Amino acid sequence: MTIQEYIDAQEEAVRPRLTAVYDTIRKAIPDAEETISWGMPTFRKRRNLIHFAAMKNHIGLYPGPEAVEAFTGRLKGYRTSKGTIRLPHDQDLPLELIADIARWSRENNKQ
Repeated sequence: MTIQEYIDAQEEAVRPRLTAVYDTIRKAIPDAEETISWGMPTFRKRRNLIHFAAMKNHIGLYPGPEAVEAFTGRLKGYRTSKGTIRLPHDQDLPLELIADIARWSRENNKQ
């Protein structure tokens, strides 16, 4: 399955949001490989850098715990947990923040 096939398989209402996240990450880290890992769209460079997935009430962004910690100040207003950022469907997507997190994840790839 490709990332586009994953997006196409989701509910119609969430597809434009997933596409926006996908396009944002792809433009931020164009040298990353695109794949499906753990059932989620994933960008990788020697290791997984960042995942995203459609959930019932949000899009989950999974850059890992180090990225969540690094962006704590900019993540106010979003629910986070270890390595996870929840982007509610009833809020605008923070595309600039998503791009910055993706670039940070690429730059801090330690393997």
